[in-house]
Amino acid sequence: MNIAVFCSANNNIDSNYFRAAEELGRWIGENGHTLVYGGANSGLMECIGKAVHESGGRTIGVIPRILEEGRRVSDYVDVEIPCEDLTDRKALIMERSDEFYALPGGIGTIDEIFTVAASASIGYHHKKVTLINVEGFWDSLIALLDDLLKKGMLRGSLSDYIEVKTIDDLKK
Repeated sequence: MNIAVFCSANNNIDSNYFRAAEELGRWIGENGHTLVYGGANSGLMECIGKAVHESGGRTIGVIPRILEEGRRVSDYVDVEIPCEDLTDRKALIMERSDEFYALPGGIGTIDEIFTVAASASIGYHHKKVTLINVEGFWDSLIALLDDLLKKGMLRGSLSDYIEVKTIDDLKK
């Protein structure tokens, strides 16, 4: 199975986020799955790529030209798919992935979550995004989405597009 993981490329973040990325990466690798991700050599991206790689899994990095030019591509990318920009990256990741997970991240991660969820909401696919809620990281986003649902701004049920789990939930 190809599993997309969206996450931060920042290095100066809580160490618990790195532990979660490492655990998720090990779970992906040990279960024979392939990681599809942004392929950067920093932050949670580097951490999860390394964990998958070292656990026997395969990694596919979808790399925008600007990262290649800046030499910011991880050494743990087994297959590199070049792309022009972040819009291309999202489309290529969605095409190649069976499931989607989001570890803690910033604007780019939120953009990726909403792109996948919005595409599902209008019928492009029937895949959910699973938010890996490390120490309540996604609680405020979940509250916002619940508020949007109460106000009638979301089609169907939030659980049709987004679910919330912890790392421990995946191991069950």
